[in-house]
Amino acid sequence: MTDQTISLDILSDPICPWCYIGKANLDAALAAIPDHPFVIQWHPFQLNPDMPAAGMGRREYLEAKFGGKDAAARAYAPVVERAEAAGLILNLEAMTRTPNTLDAHRLIHWAGIEHRQLPAVDALFKAYFVDGRDIGDHETLADIADSIGMDASVVLRLLASDADRANIIKRDTDSREMGVNSVPTFIVAGKHAVPGAQTPELWQKVIGELMEQLNAPATP
Repeated sequence: MTDQTISLDILSDPICPWCYIGKANLDAALAAIPDHPFVIQWHPFQLNPDMPAAGMGRREYLEAKFGGKDAAARAYAPVVERAEAAGLILNLEAMTRTPNTLDAHRLIHWAGIEHRQLPAVDALFKAYFVDGRDIGDHETLADIADSIGMDASVVLRLLASDADRANIIKRDTDSREMGVNSVPTFIVAGKHAVPGAQTPELWQKVIGELMEQLNAPATP
């Protein structure tokens, strides 16, 4: 047991299925080690920074990205398998649009200011992957904000403005310039990058090693 903490910065996009899976696996490890030392913060990274502001139909998006429905199905097969293994719902049939996620990242940022970042991330993943909602839509984002105890009217006004747009874009750009090119990417203690949707077992091993280091007696 230690009172010391270690930062865990997570670069993620709420429409990234591997981010959804990676969070579930991390959550399983944290639940198994409730006295873990991590202080977690979520950071913006857009899978599709050039996506039109209104998003696009998911079929059109998948055909452009993977070269057709069959190719998309093959690409998603391991995603579905890993999601099921993590106990997650991945309701692909309900997902009819692929949104621009800049505004969703703004909501995560504002939720963090109100100490509601984790509920915001959870709610966005559920809205997109389970309920098939368009999380680029302002009314949808305001409803999600309301569901986690934020003021929906304030969020709507902020979304209608340019508040924090430049902030989110800069943080995304800075991450790419530092070499991040895929998500999820987990950064431990500000220096060790752990890419991808790692297993709960790997996270438990990492947490155990970190706690051993924190609890080790100081050398004279």
